[in-house]
Amino acid sequence: MLHYHGTPLTPRSELAKLAGRHFCVSFAAAQDADWCLAHGQSVMWDSGAFSAFTRGHTIEWDSYYRWLEPRIGGENWAVIPDVIDGTVEEQRTLVRQWPYPKVAGAPVWHMALPIDYLLDLADGWPRICFGSSGLYWQVGSQAWRRRADEAFNALARHGHIPWLKVHMLRGLRLAGERWPFASADSANVARNFKNIGAQACPERMVRRIDAEQCPISWTERAGKKGPFHGT
Repeated sequence: MLHYHGTPLTPRSELAKLAGRHFCVSFAAAQDADWCLAHGQSVMWDSGAFSAFTRGHTIEWDSYYRWLEPRIGGENWAVIPDVIDGTVEEQRTLVRQWPYPKVAGAPVWHMALPIDYLLDLADGWPRICFGSSGLYWQVGSQAWRRRADEAFNALARHGHIPWLKVHMLRGLRLAGERWPFASADSANVARNFKNIGAQACPERMVRRIDAEQCPISWTERAGKKGPFHGT
């Protein structure tokens, strides 16, 4: 599992201690972008859709694509724009507009959307993201856990596990849990390291988080009965 640590992180002297780690940089707060690209092991570029949604803003996606052009490639990849709480057709429209190779991007499956759509994405993309939405907004809640089990049961039944790379948005807290996430991100360290006392050290926090791994395989779990398609 790759652990992507969110930015911005200030002061820069503290961020510098994390050189060689994996970073998540949002288009909505890109002040550390160049530093992370120069000093990180890899960078996951986030579209900023979640931040825009929570603030009531809109994003001109062509500007996001232009910003990405010199920054994706190699192990650096980007989240394809999505519509928070949007319909399947709204998501499909944005996925179709992605201007770069599939290896450089990852579409988002919102957990409140049908499992059928998840399987469609898994059939066509080497990497996808899980996004928490609707009844599953709270990562790690009981409803969320049941839905994650359902999703991985479906992916495994269709032969996508362990080959599909599944990234969990806002999901580093799930490191060490049962789901076979290939990667996850979180801004926990950047937001909270100053609030844990005089001995706060983001490098120490990151080291502890990065030591927790997810499994690479999945054993089907019993849950809600009934077909997976369209649920």
